[in-house]
Amino acid sequence: MAELSTGGEIPPNMTIYINNLNEKIKLEELKKSLFAVFSQFGKILEVLAFKTLKHKGQAWVVFEEASSATNALRQMQGFPFYDKPMRIQYAKTKSDIIAKADGTFVPRERRKRHDDRGRKRKEQHDANQAGVGANPAYGGAYGATPPLSQIPYLGGAKSAVPEAPAPPNSILFVQNLPHETTPMMLQMFFCQYPGFKEVRMVEAKPGIAFVEYGDEMQSTVAMQGLQGLKINQQNPMLITYAKK
Repeated sequence: MAELSTGGEIPPNMTIYINNLNEKIKLEELKKSLFAVFSQFGKILEVLAFKTLKHKGQAWVVFEEASSATNALRQMQGFPFYDKPMRIQYAKTKSDIIAKADGTFVPRERRKRHDDRGRKRKEQHDANQAGVGANPAYGGAYGATPPLSQIPYLGGAKSAVPEAPAPPNSILFVQNLPHETTPMMLQMFFCQYPGFKEVRMVEAKPGIAFVEYGDEMQSTVAMQGLQGLKINQQNPMLITYAKK
């Protein structure tokens, strides 16, 4: 388990490599969702994902600080992302954006169809293949406890609850969402709790959503688990019961 959380022999750095991602998700949706999920751990400089067959199911998230990458790796290991548990480790090589910032960037030529056996070509190939071999210890990365319950969240959200809140019921009212939030992003969080039925968003009113569960007990568990969760660094979720 220790090897899993530290990325094995790869030294900690600002970029995490993620594989076992759902290949059916469109590229732009995938990148937006990754940004939404990981931005709670710190400032993200870049999210990389590609359409090529060789890179399907993989992505790289580049943080400004190595500590953010470490927290993301430890807390999101095994997180069910679009119905598939993520496998995360540190990237083997620096991303271009980090290399440019610290002055070590060396331009790389685009891949060509013919085989260039030069050293730079090999290094790029190694970077593309970073972490393809899954850690066999992965299976125990998360258990019966909802993984989201371990994600840090602000404790002050209750102070913003209206004075006369709606009585407990099966539908939750979610506010303070970033405008780029999509129903799929929210579903990814809320479907981890039993009884989840659907997410409804109103196009004319960005920043809010309704999430329905089977009964008020199930909606309450979800509300308690996700209250204050940050989809990005500026927007902790504010969850109350919907008024009927």
